[in-house]
Parts: sequence; C-alpha cells; structure tokens
Amino acid sequence: MNVGVFIPIGNNGWLLSENAPQYKPSFELNKQVVLRAEHYGFDFALSMIKLRGFGGKTEFWDHNLESFTLMAGLAAVTSRIKLFATAATLCMPPAITARMASTIDSISNGRFGLNLVTGWQRPEYSQMGLWPGDEYFSRRYEYLSEYAQVLRDLWETGTCDRKGEFFQMDDCRLSPRPQADMKIICAGQSSAGMAFTAKYADYNFCFGKGVNTPTAFAPTVERLEAAKAETGRDVSSYVLFMIIGDETAEAARATWEHYKAGADEEAIAWLGVQGAADTKSGADTNVRQMVDPTSAVNINMGTLVGSYAEVAAMLDEIATVPGTEGVLLVFDDFLKGIEDFGTRIQPLMQSRRHVSAEGAAMAKVA
Repeated sequence: MNVGVFIPIGNNGWLLSENAPQYKPSFELNKQVVLRAEHYGFDFALSMIKLRGFGGKTEFWDHNLESFTLMAGLAAVTSRIKLFATAATLCMPPAITARMASTIDSISNGRFGLNLVTGWQRPEYSQMGLWPGDEYFSRRYEYLSEYAQVLRDLWETGTCDRKGEFFQMDDCRLSPRPQADMKIICAGQSSAGMAFTAKYADYNFCFGKGVNTPTAFAPTVERLEAAKAETGRDVSSYVLFMIIGDETAEAARATWEHYKAGADEEAIAWLGVQGAADTKSGADTNVRQMVDPTSAVNINMGTLVGSYAEVAAMLDEIATVPGTEGVLLVFDDFLKGIEDFGTRIQPLMQSRRHVSAEGAAMAKVA
C-alpha cells in the first residue's frame, strides 16, 4: 500500500478545534514535514489550495500558502518523494497551469503531478469577481473536462488548438514539455466526479468514513470500479484518513475527545452554510460528507484512533479493499505524527513491509 501526506498548507491542519494545535502555515514547517515523510519512505505529498477560510475563533484556514509555489520549493529540497500541487481551475487558465506543472516537473526531475479541483466554496472566487454563477455547481465537471483536455494536449504534444465551450485555444504552445508522464488526481465522489476521474485522471481520492471503521469507504471504491468499466482506463483509489495514535488506545481516545470538546462552532457553521449553497449537486458529493455535523471537527474525514498497533492493523485492513492503492494521511500534530508513523506504526504494518525492510537495509549500510 502506498502512503502519502496531505501537508498543512493552511493553519491548524484539519482540526476545527480550539483544543487542537494552533499554528500558521510556513514553508519551513512544510519542508520539515515532507523531509521527514521522505525519510520514512512516504510515497507522495499533496498540498491543497484554499483561497478563503472559515473564520471562527480559530480563524480556520484563514491563513494559507499557495500550492504551486510551495511545491516548487519542496521539489528543490527533496529527492525521492512524489509531489502533487492543486490547481484552482476557476482562476488558473489551463495553459498557465500546464506550464507551471512542466516547470516543477523540471525542478523535481519528474516527481510532480497535479490535483484538479472544480471549486465548491463560492466566496473563494466571488471575492475576486471570478465566480461564474451558481449554475456552475451543476456544470463544473463539464468545465473541468475541457480543462483536462487542454492540459493533456499541451503535455503530450506541445500544442493545443481545441475549441470548446469554456476554452478556445489558438495554436497554443508549450515547451519544454514534462519529462515524465504527468499524473492527474481528482477527488470526485459524485457520479459526475467519478465519470470525470474514470476518463481523465489517474488517481481518485475519496474520504474515509467514521471513526475506527477502516473499510467503510469500500462502496465509494466500488463506484469508481464501475465507472472505470465504462472507459477501460486504469485508475486507482486513495483514501483520506486522520491518524490519532498513542501508546494506548485510552490515551489516543482521550486526545480525540479533547479535540471534539473544543470544536470551533463558528467555523463549523460557516462550513455548513457554504455546503448548503450548492443546491445543484446531488447528495453524493464529498462536500455533503464534509458538512455533516456528526464529526465536523475534522471535516468528517475517516479517523483512526488507537494505540500504535491498533492503527497499524486498521491501515492494513484498508489495504484489503479491492481497488485501493493507498492512503492519504493527516495528523493532529504533523511532525510528531509522521515521526510516530515512521517509528511506531509503519514497522507493524504488513502492507508496508517492503518500506520497513528498505529502511533497515539503509540503516545497516549507514
């Protein structure tokens, strides 16, 4: 099983809680996170894009770095780990995105890929006068399909003359092109998102579900498998989970309950309002899961809470779901969490035995 880290490009990571670690994002913090992840054999690091936060007492995600420039910097200080930036496609023309991606491909020597998002939080774009209207909610994957086609044309041939509804290219050129096959990520869970991913992307990222229910996401993967049958393309699923581990299950659970007790209700309410603004999409979008009040303190992502051995066993369970290639992890405390994962959790995982063996061999040589 492959493992990635969803790096803290926004303040406070993924916990909307006054009781969680409070910090601002910085290049130095993210550099330390990614270098430690690379040291422990993580396969990739992904950064999101967020242009406006949720406010509240914690000012949740009100402070954010920019994804491409951050990953360009990280590409220059790493050597093995794969890096993915996120394109805010409503405010980044595809030809510019293609060129920036090709540039970071050069910096990283072929270790770069791209996450495409449609944009679901209206104020992120309306604040800049770039929101196309609420009808966009129902047509966002049509827009993204044209966007992806332009990217693929430029990366694969160096030219694009495509005339579509959203983009009209006129002998558009790109050189140099990427030296490696540029991988595309999508995080679609709706039927439209799945169809897009099956046609244009290489990996689909979905939310884990519940607390200590590691395989509850399986129906989402099954839906992607059905969508893939329509296109015949090879697309893998990755699942997002938060890890809260400790020496004992009791200590880990106490930490989780402490975070929930400090939930930033103002920020959570803002999240709910933004999710409700989309009246065009169905009930199967990932935004519907994010705004569910059940566990909004960490945006309702799947959460693994327990002793290091219990977390390792649950991660191995995830690997048994057919069609699942890996996990994308977040931590309550990123630096400590990655250290604990690398030294206390990963060595116990059957699905990561190859990484533990490689690490032991390197240590012996050193």
